Amino acid sequence: MPASVRIKICGITRIEDALAAAEAGADAIGLVFYAKSPRAVSVQQARQIIAALPPFITTVGLFVNSNRCELNEILAAVPLDLLQFHGDENAADCEGYHRPYLKALRVKAGDDIQAQIDMYPSAAGVLLDTFVEGVPGGTGESFDWSLVPPRASKPIILAGGLSAENVGSAIARVRPYAVDVSGGVERSKGIKDEEKIRAFIAACKEISL
Repeated sequence: MPASVRIKICGITRIEDALAAAEAGADAIGLVFYAKSPRAVSVQQARQIIAALPPFITTVGLFVNSNRCELNEILAAVPLDLLQFHGDENAADCEGYHRPYLKALRVKAGDDIQAQIDMYPSAAGVLLDTFVEGVPGGTGESFDWSLVPPRASKPIILAGGLSAENVGSAIARVRPYAVDVSGGVERSKGIKDEEKIRAFIAACKEISL
């Protein structure tokens, strides 16, 4: 585990929420380009949010089974630093965009997570989220953290049901490279709560020291 776990606030839809995350100490923000998500943003929204950010905040675009043409159009318009794939994409589907990528894996009992990680040798890291039938992510539910391999071959970004109340325990148990939160810092879907963001980040930093 790094001296300080990295923190991503995902599902940002408003400039004020992005700024609150940055000011509270987040390392990255996530923008959802998946029309079925209640946290989806348009290209115009994404451009405005990114333009308002201070320097050194990583901007992550989340995609679910997007076709290559659609994704390239978004990348031509939105200056994203990192791509996050939450669908059924194989490694080849995630490559070729001239940006590093994360592959999200939906974890359930009986999974061989390391074997799944090995299917994405070109990934910068792997995000572990909770498996819920028919839902690609953002479920607000946690999974059994004991399933995470202790010496995974890729940096682990832990997601799924995290909040200020449980993120310290999650970090202590999993020792991830980073944590990713969306619903756990919201007032309603897509609308973040500044106090919850601050509490979440404070809890991360307390356990990381």
